[in-house]
Amino acid sequence: MEAVTVFGGGRPCLSSSSIRSSQPERTCSLSCSHKPIIRTQYRHLAAFSSNSHLFSNISSRKTLTKPHIFLPHLVASLENVEESYIMIKPDGVQRGLVGEIISRFEKKGFKLIGLKLFQCPKELAEEHYKDLSAKPFFPTLIDYITSGPVVCMAWEGVGVVASARKLIGSTNPLQAEPGTIRGDLAVQTGRNVVHGSDSPENGKREIALWFNEGEVIQWTSTLAPWLRE
Repeated sequence: MEAVTVFGGGRPCLSSSSIRSSQPERTCSLSCSHKPIIRTQYRHLAAFSSNSHLFSNISSRKTLTKPHIFLPHLVASLENVEESYIMIKPDGVQRGLVGEIISRFEKKGFKLIGLKLFQCPKELAEEHYKDLSAKPFFPTLIDYITSGPVVCMAWEGVGVVASARKLIGSTNPLQAEPGTIRGDLAVQTGRNVVHGSDSPENGKREIALWFNEGEVIQWTSTLAPWLRE
């Protein structure tokens, strides 16, 4: 840890010193006519920048206190926090199911970091479903996704991709379990209400595809300590 001394005016009598000990010195005596202000930079936590808002309550007096790290951020850095792209398809929007679907993800405890109502152009739909381009139903699928507005969502959480797939249910609603979105709200594969990323990698790719820079917001949920240990 490195301690840097800044004075309100005049020239300091002593230059700043490097403290190589793993624990900060509790007192610091400097002979100077001006009262020093001690600022500390924590360089030993490489995962966080020195000006990160995760560190707070660092004393500006002679006695230095230990930094406090906000627990949810620390947990997120240690656990496998994922992002999933969830899209309410045109039939879900037309049927007024937007609130119902969002509520299911919120009640599960996932964090919504991106949300917008969007009219999908053909080019974007073709890029999104490019893995199915060789299928005979591909043109019908593109017509379906572009037939009306969709609701684009980005959700974040530990294991959110696998959990979201369970919440959504099987592709064929007739095979989806009761209690899932498709099992409760859909009847046919061609009108199965909602899309969810099938892997963490696709989650990142699809969010980047459907959201512009600045449309995905990182924020801290006050409920995080009640959702994870």
